[in-house]
Amino acid sequence: MKVGSRFPTQKTFIIRPVVATDMQVGIVSDTHDNYSAAETIATVFADRGIGTLVHCGDFIAPPLLAAFEGHGFDIHGVLGNNDGEREGLQATIDGFSDGSQLHGREADLTVDGTSVHVLHGDQGIETVNERADSGDYDYVLYGHFHVAEKRTEGDTTVVNPGAHFPTVPADHRSVAILDTDADEIEFVGIDA
Repeated sequence: MKVGSRFPTQKTFIIRPVVATDMQVGIVSDTHDNYSAAETIATVFADRGIGTLVHCGDFIAPPLLAAFEGHGFDIHGVLGNNDGEREGLQATIDGFSDGSQLHGREADLTVDGTSVHVLHGDQGIETVNERADSGDYDYVLYGHFHVAEKRTEGDTTVVNPGAHFPTVPADHRSVAILDTDADEIEFVGIDA
């Protein structure tokens, strides 16, 4: 009997895992306890090799954060106007990677040399615009208004990634991905 005559030619596949990188920043806001959307978002970000996840507020309750656990993200979040369980959110994020942090109402971050300011936005669009007009940041990220947006104010790019509240129109149920190396923002629709 010839060896291999009954079997098709063996093919070898090399599977390369997606390596998380700080150059890819996942931006999400206003998940409003929509666990299904959070799971979908976590999968999208993991598949894209996101190293840092920024949440612009309105998680609502700590159990939502379980959807983001185990994907290797450093999670940075700010509190929104509906985040009542602050101690629980803080304790949950503290249990994630050493690089994860709940920053309070606003945060200044540097990711791969890119300066980022994060706020929820319920302070008013004027406050968002003031942060952008300051010229201190490459990016200002915010949520609250449940509308996906990207615009430029001087040298600062202002981004609202969208929202996942049940009444948000489908074209605003999105997240954003910041590629710090290419200095580009991409919006990704979330169907959940």
